[in-house]
Amino acid sequence: MGGTSAEREVSLRSGKAVYSALKELGYRTIPIDVGPDICTVIKKKRIDLAFLALHGGHGENGSIQGMLEVLGIPYTGSGVLASALAMNKEASKQMFLFHKVPVPRFVLFEIKTGTKKMMQRLSSERSGFRFPWVVKPVEEGSSVGVSIVRDEKAFRKALHEAFTYGKRVMVEKFIPGKEVHIGILNGTVLGGVEVKPSLEFYTYEAKYTAGLTDYILPPKISAKTYRAAKEFALKAHNALGCAGATRVDLRISTKGNPYVLEVNTIPGMTETSLLPKIAYSAGVSFQQLIEEILRGVDR
Repeated sequence: MGGTSAEREVSLRSGKAVYSALKELGYRTIPIDVGPDICTVIKKKRIDLAFLALHGGHGENGSIQGMLEVLGIPYTGSGVLASALAMNKEASKQMFLFHKVPVPRFVLFEIKTGTKKMMQRLSSERSGFRFPWVVKPVEEGSSVGVSIVRDEKAFRKALHEAFTYGKRVMVEKFIPGKEVHIGILNGTVLGGVEVKPSLEFYTYEAKYTAGLTDYILPPKISAKTYRAAKEFALKAHNALGCAGATRVDLRISTKGNPYVLEVNTIPGMTETSLLPKIAYSAGVSFQQLIEEILRGVDR
């Protein structure tokens, strides 16, 4: 848990919750805050299995998974390739398209591209890439660096913010409607939750501050739309080759059409996190969820 990504504080909260659950379940458990000496610490502690609650950065891009593979230590969740694909929004979108998973229209830009050229390209996209847009870093999670923009001035500000997290940015067509998240555990869909943030969208603050978001379980969408959302969520999970517990984020248009945004390979495990809420709604307690994640490890 922990680490150095923009999601460090949330990761520490997730890690502490998982640690407590594992202790209560009777497992001999130690918490490890990941730092530059992580290899030395792991060898010294002689752990049998790593439960990953390391959100963002090296925790979700395949790096920690690769290190554990080299050390011969089994770990929870997705493998190296699936983690890397899911963390990179550009790569995951291409995989979704290949597997016919619906996604919002998007355009990619590099930091060296001037704003004027970006605007020209966006305006020339088919019938015109009209506002509002979602601007997001290609490689970040928990809505870090994400903005919804409705004019060029806001677009410039959003670009500046997004490019502080990497050299490539995705501009996505905003889908008016509802935001729904689907939980998947060991290849089975647990269910979903609709989120209604009091802020403009489900920002980092809305995700991790109690009271800023309303959670509706199950989502208030038609049975047909819910079935489609769960079907596409599982398809996205499988398209990337994910394993263990994942959370798939979708937008549901006003016409009831689901669009997959991303797959989270290490979902949050805090008191406001969505996967535990979804699991509980499906009759799975937090401790049971943690144990099922352990049982899903391929040793």
